[in-house]
Amino acid sequence: MIARHLLVLAAAAATIPLPASATASETIPGCAAAIAYSNANRGLALLVLRDGEAVCETEDTATPHELWSGTKSLVGLMAAAAVQDGLLTLDESAAATITEWRGDPEKAAITLRQLLAMTSGQPSAVGRPQGYAASLDIALTAKPGAKFQYGPTPLQIFGEVMRRKLAAAGQAPDPRRYLERRLLTPLGVRVGGWRNGPDGHPLMPQGLALAATEWAKIGEFVRLGGRSGGKPLVDETTFAALFRGSEANPAYGLTWWLPRATASDDPVTRSTDIIDPAGLPADLVVAAGAGDQRLYVIPSLRLTIVRQARLDVAAMLAGREDEWSDKRFLSTLLAQ
Repeated sequence: MIARHLLVLAAAAATIPLPASATASETIPGCAAAIAYSNANRGLALLVLRDGEAVCETEDTATPHELWSGTKSLVGLMAAAAVQDGLLTLDESAAATITEWRGDPEKAAITLRQLLAMTSGQPSAVGRPQGYAASLDIALTAKPGAKFQYGPTPLQIFGEVMRRKLAAAGQAPDPRRYLERRLLTPLGVRVGGWRNGPDGHPLMPQGLALAATEWAKIGEFVRLGGRSGGKPLVDETTFAALFRGSEANPAYGLTWWLPRATASDDPVTRSTDIIDPAGLPADLVVAAGAGDQRLYVIPSLRLTIVRQARLDVAAMLAGREDEWSDKRFLSTLLAQ
């Protein structure tokens, strides 16, 4: 299953262009060195905004690239919009909407918050996500709330929850259309593409392609507290909850990574040095995807940072260790 998925990724990655030559704007201390580090690790684009203005950038930040699991973090923002619209609450039972779960005591206990926190009990996995309906049938390998298990299934299930919630509210039952109408269009974000799953529904755990300039607009929205033009576009309490870790994994909020020490042994968690918080800004939040796609938001430093890279599928297939370090990149950029 994993090998087959990686071959699918290989075909997709083959269409991703190689980086253009980079030019550095020297208004942030480590700009040139950070660009060099990014480019040495398959970098495609780097864009740093301070107070919304570019202070460091490579030559091409306008070409869309897939975010891979960076897509997940938009699902958390979509959930905050849905709470503001009265479509759902974080702590309601998923079985209130997924009625076929009501006869299964363990699945009936799953909350929407647990789906977004990856603590709903579905197994850790990498690979091609199943469709929304098929994801509902995947057996649990942990009790809801007990363990962090990173994978595509919880967010595909959340996609089905949103689809049914929207239909019940008399709206188009399409989570992508909802997210675009509620957030992306108001923020001026131009979508470069979004892959559908095997059932024809938009993928929730991956599949969105954005240029660095467009992903940065989402980062700015987060940096400004979920507001645009001073107006909250999402429920503020839910927005704040996105950036609080769970007991099972303090380093992962609701679809966003956090610089927190954690005892989670999930392999994805252990693959990043964000979980070693020493030297990292305490208010750093991160959207992260395969191939070291990154959106870093640091409100205390007034910074939004986008880093995009070519996914090295050959290295993944060969099992070679990824050498990217979030801490090294950030310390280089910020000259710490």
